[in-house]
Amino acid sequence: MPIFDKIIDFLKRREKISPTKDDTAAVKQHSMGKMYARERIKYILDPDSFCETDLFVEHTGKDFGMDKKFLPADGVITGIGKIYSLPVGIFAQDFTVAGGSLGLMHARKITKIMDQSIKNGMPLIGINDSGGARIQEGVNSLAGYGEIFFRNTQASGVIPQISVILGPCAGGAVYSPALTDFVFVVDSISKMFITGPEVIKTVLGEEISMEDLGGARVQAEISGNAHFYAENEIECFEQVKKLLSFIPWNNKKKADSFPPRPPKHLLDIEKIIPAEPTQPYDIRDIIRSLVDSSDFFEVQQYWAANIVIGFARMNGETVGIVGNQPLVLAGVLDVDSSDKAARFIRFCDAFNIPLITLVDLPGYLPGVDQEHNGVIRHGAKLLYSYSEATVPKMTVILRKAYGGGYIAMCSKHLGADFVYAWPTAEIAVMGPEGAANIIFKSEISSATDPDKTRKDKVKEYTEKFANPYVAAKNGHIDAVISPTETRKYLIQSLTTCANKTELKPFRKHGVPPF
Repeated sequence: MPIFDKIIDFLKRREKISPTKDDTAAVKQHSMGKMYARERIKYILDPDSFCETDLFVEHTGKDFGMDKKFLPADGVITGIGKIYSLPVGIFAQDFTVAGGSLGLMHARKITKIMDQSIKNGMPLIGINDSGGARIQEGVNSLAGYGEIFFRNTQASGVIPQISVILGPCAGGAVYSPALTDFVFVVDSISKMFITGPEVIKTVLGEEISMEDLGGARVQAEISGNAHFYAENEIECFEQVKKLLSFIPWNNKKKADSFPPRPPKHLLDIEKIIPAEPTQPYDIRDIIRSLVDSSDFFEVQQYWAANIVIGFARMNGETVGIVGNQPLVLAGVLDVDSSDKAARFIRFCDAFNIPLITLVDLPGYLPGVDQEHNGVIRHGAKLLYSYSEATVPKMTVILRKAYGGGYIAMCSKHLGADFVYAWPTAEIAVMGPEGAANIIFKSEISSATDPDKTRKDKVKEYTEKFANPYVAAKNGHIDAVISPTETRKYLIQSLTTCANKTELKPFRKHGVPPF
């Protein structure tokens, strides 16, 4: 091909994958509130930083007329760009080209940028907008997915992997985002499911819309597959960039330091927790009273809301925060909250992010449903992740810390470096009411005034056990502190543990209760 024709061909390819307003597929894409693939890359990266790779890759399909079809860039844009002036790997599937379907060469463009990201220690951002496997390529498209899944696993804990779902992501395709660290979804645009509505109707005879089956809200609130939810694509891209401001570029680095800033929310931290121990409050008010600029970036805000997880800074350094949420189910641990916290803890540990745990819970959620759904197995994941983590671990017991919940929420017994308690802390096998009813059952039942005797025995138990001083006496907590001292103690502990080293027995890897 003459050089002039090559240039024309090059320009056509770029034009086809960045469609004009006259392009039917492009008009449809915009009508759904969706950007083109190149627009998305432009918005998410630093200006003029994108260097495209593999523009001229073509599919290898020969059957069903594929040998006559030209698919610009094989329906996926790949390359290297920058965010905050640091390099990132990125790919964006283009739904306007064969529905963004994945064939073997499409997949190998993605795996090539994944390999570059792993080798060069830079985050990988994948923008998913695809109809799924390219049926015309048969098993080759399945092979392509397998190669992607393999690299997702190899990259896990090495570089941050971010999936942005901006269209359909169905069938086997959903497992790549599921293997990554963070999944972002956008209202009315994102769809994730294994089997579509048509299959469900055929097999089960049930009618269900695509939105109700696997829409953004479903993934953010019900399934827990999504970590961040946005109203539109621009908001989503801002969320991605904010996340990257908190985390390191790879597992050999620490997150960037920022100038220390006091909390903006000058709440009277001592008055956030109600005097009545059964009254709820928002754990996020405590968090914002402690962290720099009161800036708390919550993860999985809408799922398993009885536990709160997210990133913040203390004295300019990134920390991961895990806290029971008394506003929801009194902050109990259950199947979903255990999974949610355990996965977040493992991410923080893999990427050198210290952990701060704020404790206020009555224990694990009782009930037949929880037992049948495997609360023992799921609850054990939390125990495992805290015990396995070697990053600095600080715990503050705010109020209730009963039974197995006390142990599970990063107690000294699971390797916490520093454990502090407020004077309001109640550390015991169970709540004073229940304990008194068991221990003093005969005395209460035989008393002339059982109600008065019960109250006296509850008070006696509380004074003896349900307070922080017994635990402090036995060395299970390091100090009982005033709420106003909490930020100072946490910053001092983080500074102390900045160069923490912990030797572990040799092993290939542990076997967590997956």
